[in-house]
Amino acid sequence: MKIDQKDINNAAWAACDTFRGVVDPAQYKDYILVMLFVKYISDVWKDHYEEYRAQYGDDDVRIRRKLERERFVLPVVELKHPETGEVEDRFLADFYSLYERRSAANIGELINIVLDHIEETNKAKLEGVFRNIDFNSEANLGKTKDRNRRLKLLLEDFNKPQLDMSPRRVSEDVIGNTYIYLIERFAADAGKKAGEFYTPHMISKLVALLGGPKPGNRICDPACGSGGLLIEAAREVGDRNFALFGMESNGSTWALARMNMFLHGFDSARIEWCDTLTSPALVENDRLMKFDVVVANPPFSLDKWGADEAESDRYNRFWRGVPPKSKGDWAFISHMVEAALEKEGRVSVVVPHGVLFRGGAEGRIRQKMIEENLLDAVIGLPGNLFTTTSIPVAILVFDRSREKGGTNQGRRDVLFVDASRDYLPGKNQNALSDDHIRKIMETVQARQEVEKYAHVAPFDEIKENDFNLNIPRYVDTFEEEAEIDIDAVQVEIEQLEEELVAVRARMAAMLKEIER
Repeated sequence: MKIDQKDINNAAWAACDTFRGVVDPAQYKDYILVMLFVKYISDVWKDHYEEYRAQYGDDDVRIRRKLERERFVLPVVELKHPETGEVEDRFLADFYSLYERRSAANIGELINIVLDHIEETNKAKLEGVFRNIDFNSEANLGKTKDRNRRLKLLLEDFNKPQLDMSPRRVSEDVIGNTYIYLIERFAADAGKKAGEFYTPHMISKLVALLGGPKPGNRICDPACGSGGLLIEAAREVGDRNFALFGMESNGSTWALARMNMFLHGFDSARIEWCDTLTSPALVENDRLMKFDVVVANPPFSLDKWGADEAESDRYNRFWRGVPPKSKGDWAFISHMVEAALEKEGRVSVVVPHGVLFRGGAEGRIRQKMIEENLLDAVIGLPGNLFTTTSIPVAILVFDRSREKGGTNQGRRDVLFVDASRDYLPGKNQNALSDDHIRKIMETVQARQEVEKYAHVAPFDEIKENDFNLNIPRYVDTFEEEAEIDIDAVQVEIEQLEEELVAVRARMAAMLKEIER
């Protein structure tokens, strides 16, 4: 029987109850998501084992040979006595072996051993993925008794029928969606810490659409977090003919991104653990790798991003100027533009509004990019779209096909869109709807004037504004107040006063009746 998306989402989220209130959401997300991944590969293995068993009977040699060609191979664990060297326990490194041993006094250690064996056996794919997670950590999961109880409950929660992720019951899309669903819920719980690993889905969708990925493209996110924006860009391609690349500086977030790729079937995605601004790992022949599409929601105004090393950057990314030490926004933009294919590549990046108008080094870099005819569009979005900040943000779109020799070299204007008033209000956070995104994309594609919403600014207009990109300079959203008819207002006031006198008279009469 096929399992419903809602059921698997709810069951996976319920597994978090074990940790909620006692472990920080930014930490326990790693334990839940790792366990989801282990359960998934264990269910696939178990399903295929049963299939081969039905096919080959008791021929374990043929079954093992088949299983060794699985996408993820699960090895056998042998636990030996530390003094005699005799094998004390032997089991498959999978979820079900852990579930059988869930009451063991050293269950945290056993989980770590299973993860180590899985990672070592699948080194080409999983090297380093479990390195930042410790199921035997007293600091994160409490003292032995509490830790063991929590881990036992976690294993029991993941053993529920709703979380049977065998291929005959659940499609890969459903499992990938559950992973993203959990990340979204963790982001809501984690508050400001969520910025390290999550971009709201609708913003990811808009950034991906503005990047315009097409079949055959190489797509990169140099600040990929848990990989949601790359997944969204992949979906926009429409087929499987693309290549995904990412970089992430936080080790545990990088591991989440790797698992996210696997759970969506993007095994060949290359996600590097590195600092994009000081030591980018997506290089070939000692040069930056080049991409058709570069998309990102980098950290806003990053302090201490590496300005001291930027002057001597071996990849010459900051030749237009070095951004301020305390604000790395234009450092990320400079990297993205340089990583986009000459005369072809497209860049879509989320930025705080200060990027549009701040002076100094940032103003000089901005001016040079506009003079090079790289900037294609500026889209202003509403405030309070992120869990991390309430400030309104913008998306900058750069198009290297506007360079000399590119297919769009004749385009010299910049489209400004003020979409700051279009949002779905929420209690804690605003959101974009599909209609809001559709309106933005139709405006970008039409590239025409829309009163109080969009303006196509020629280069000379931007130059006259000293290359300041502040959106209100280009899109006039001023609404004249309706004229007030003073005589009509006076008549209304007099009517209200008469009604008030009558109401007071009735209340006085009622009070007299009560006194009697």
